[in-house]
Amino acid sequence: MGLQLQKGKPYYPDLIRLNTARNSLEYILITKAYTTIYLPYFTCEVLLEPIKRLNLYYHFYKIDENMDPIIDFKVDDQSCMLYTNYYGVKTSTVQALSKTQKNLIIDNAQAFYAEPIPGIDTFYSCRKFFGVPDGAYLYTSGAKRLKLEQDVSIERFSHLIREVDLGIENGYSDYVRNNDVLIDNDVREMSKLTQAILASIDYDHCAKKRKENFVFLHEALSSINQLKINFSADDTPMVYPLLVNQPDLKAQLIKQKIFVATYWPNVFDWTLPDSMEYYLAENIVPLPIDQRYNLEDMQYMVTLLKSLLVADNGL
Repeated sequence: MGLQLQKGKPYYPDLIRLNTARNSLEYILITKAYTTIYLPYFTCEVLLEPIKRLNLYYHFYKIDENMDPIIDFKVDDQSCMLYTNYYGVKTSTVQALSKTQKNLIIDNAQAFYAEPIPGIDTFYSCRKFFGVPDGAYLYTSGAKRLKLEQDVSIERFSHLIREVDLGIENGYSDYVRNNDVLIDNDVREMSKLTQAILASIDYDHCAKKRKENFVFLHEALSSINQLKINFSADDTPMVYPLLVNQPDLKAQLIKQKIFVATYWPNVFDWTLPDSMEYYLAENIVPLPIDQRYNLEDMQYMVTLLKSLLVADNGL
């Protein structure tokens, strides 16, 4: 008997299924034959992998305090602009850019449930939202398609099994190794294993839990959150981004077994300490809201935060 998974449907049955989000970007860059890309300083360094592999020119642009792009450049026919739907709460900005910017590429790695806008190249990361070893979806307006080999994920599956049997902390080292293995991978079709897992997920349940948890945290923390979040009922965020001027807060939460990542450490090397991007990377606390947690967990985090936040932040 093999691994038994419920046979359902993928969330994006009509999109191109690839192995990683960064390779989805590479797919776009190859098929559209761009020579130059504009991308934000505030993004993950792995996006440079395909750009450098294809020997493209690239330029960084800045974002403002609302994580909206500062567009002081002009996109021509041979160039493109990439914008990130940060934490899954910048869909309104994505929609606005889609009406004004040519050759726009949307990075929805942190916004799995945000539907692609017709005519706007968009890619997604599955493992940011679900328990899979890899996987990405791509929507592209171009007609050209690449002939790809299918990826194999079995060697990247161990952290998921360990977490079930031995706990999430026991699987973390394997998770880190999995991230390393994904570096500089060729563009491939999504593996059969990842496709099977993605077809077994209750997407409505996952979205419902994320929205409930996000709304709870937003009601409790919006008064002290320096980020002005334009959250709509259609948004299904990846995390709740809490911005407070307390750089040690993430370390304090991790000590209390609440894992919060830094998005993204490379920003500290790419920008100056007085830049908005540096401030966001240092101080945004991405609180977990995913389907593993309920409102009691959210209340626990709020209570803990109240005990950790300094008086200047308002609690």
